[in-house]
Amino acid sequence: MARLHEYQGKALLKEVGIKVPEGGPARSPQEARQIAEQINAPVVVKAQAWVTGRAGLGAIKFADTPRQAEEAASELLGMEIGHFTVDTVMVERKLDIEREFYAGVIIDDRARAPVVIFSSVGGTGVEEIAREHPDKIARHTVDILWGLREFEARELARKAGVHGKLLLKLGGVIKKLYDAARRYDARAAEINPLALTAEGELIAADSRFTIDDYAVYRHKELGIEIAREFDRPPTPLEKIAWNVEKNDYRGTFYFIQLEQDFKKGDRVIGFHGAGGGGSMMSMDALLARGFKLADFVDTSGNPPSSKVYRAARIILSQEGIDGYFLSGSGVASQEQFHLARGLVKAFIEEPLTVPAVLRLGGNAEELAREIVERAKPAIPAPVEAYGKDDTPDFCAERLDALIKEYTPPEKPPKGREPLDPKEPYSFETVTGGTVTFDHALCRECESKACIEACVGGILELQDGVPVLNITADEARRGKCVECLACDVECYFRGNKGGYVKLPIEGLD
Repeated sequence: MARLHEYQGKALLKEVGIKVPEGGPARSPQEARQIAEQINAPVVVKAQAWVTGRAGLGAIKFADTPRQAEEAASELLGMEIGHFTVDTVMVERKLDIEREFYAGVIIDDRARAPVVIFSSVGGTGVEEIAREHPDKIARHTVDILWGLREFEARELARKAGVHGKLLLKLGGVIKKLYDAARRYDARAAEINPLALTAEGELIAADSRFTIDDYAVYRHKELGIEIAREFDRPPTPLEKIAWNVEKNDYRGTFYFIQLEQDFKKGDRVIGFHGAGGGGSMMSMDALLARGFKLADFVDTSGNPPSSKVYRAARIILSQEGIDGYFLSGSGVASQEQFHLARGLVKAFIEEPLTVPAVLRLGGNAEELAREIVERAKPAIPAPVEAYGKDDTPDFCAERLDALIKEYTPPEKPPKGREPLDPKEPYSFETVTGGTVTFDHALCRECESKACIEACVGGILELQDGVPVLNITADEARRGKCVECLACDVECYFRGNKGGYVKLPIEGLD
């Protein structure tokens, strides 16, 4: 899930008519001072970070003058909070708060519906409120066909112990909060505290919004860089990986960096999982042998070879890793030869310069292992491929042995050069790739391996050379499944006349 900062969430609340304190975000001490000057009253300066309990962390400061606001911002900007470096502060008018409430909307997976929560006690987490003041909290499951109606919102506040004229105001705010959550596909939207000021106004003193991963593409205006729930900003490599995954062409590619600022010899491994449960066991096997993980990657759900290729390229771009380890569940239903071809293409193009152990357990694992074994002479570093009968512990032991035995070359090896065709024939694929054949080489090919191995069956021979038997538009819209057979099989069994260019934005 993608989390928004407080200042972003408040902008959404303001849009639906919920009052927020006067002020705004600042990214420099000077900007904080300017905002305080415009407010011309005491202010609160809050570090913007995806954490709770900021006051206890010293991440909220008060200022009576613009100069003090500038000084507070200087102290907060650059502050390390967990894994987060503060680069923005919120400068707002200090509220004269008479009473605090909590209002929230969450998607309840068990109820399969939005649930609205209201408490007549605010300022602390909803779990703590429920534990310490169970009589002060009420919940309402929303009928998605009707949405939240204002009389239901008022009744929710009444059940939490609010009475009198305040019910009308609270009902309106709760209804508007639900509208904001619905409009922006929030998995969770909270106002805590919802402050009742001495002047009788209801103002959102703090807010949290978490947007559903699968709805991020509908809300480009929110500026979400990556649909993942991190406790820190995404790294450049995570952004690159998200650009591969975000259009979600068959299967998943989850990438998160775990270790940074490491060097050769630190026993940090590039980890590539291919199925959740088995990946966890494999991670445990590596950690038990004293390895650390540069990343966690999962390519599962029968991804195309192109997605595996891009994942491998991104993993290998992490400088300083000592090895590469791929392992799935061991009994995966996805075709393992898709993994093998994606890995082999990456290993000869990057090229691979660290030992790799691949546990290719599942459908057609024998063919997958044959593809890897055949490619070994073209891969600079040692590679071993195993199957479902080989345990994660054994595979981790083999990687450990290979790393200890391996001496990297003094001069980095050259990777495979892209095709420079004399008689080009090409078409585009669904993820922006380009398949190119050099018909001058294809004409001299005896095996015609690309025709035989094409999973989608979209190629045929015309005058002895491969061409599409569908339209180029059909290939671009997904009938070419990017199995990479016309690339990898041609390279090892044909006349090297086929090549698939798969761009990786930000890496190439």
